Amino acid sequence: MGIRYAENVPKSITGKLLIARMRELRKRHSLTQERFSEISGVAYKYYQLIEIGRRVDFRLSTLGKIAGAYGIGVHELLAPNFPKARLPKSAVRKSKSKRAA
Repeated sequence: MGIRYAENVPKSITGKLLIARMRELRKRHSLTQERFSEISGVAYKYYQLIEIGRRVDFRLSTLGKIAGAYGIGVHELLAPNFPKARLPKSAVRKSKSKRAA
């Protein structure tokens, strides 16, 4: 029996920190998981599983979509310091107009 990498990631410090960082970024921008998935292009249910730590074997391209939605690179998402992320203006407008409705 081989060791399954994906089973060990959520228990790792790096996996936990990455998931916490993604959740914190989303909350700092006052986004629901559903709205963030629309902005990033990552499927809602898939993103939900990532945030709760049940889907950790995602691709670099998925990290790229998540980072890109905030206008940062993957390296900034993974960096020790919290990134200075900014949502595109079009995403901010849609978020505000949905709340107003």
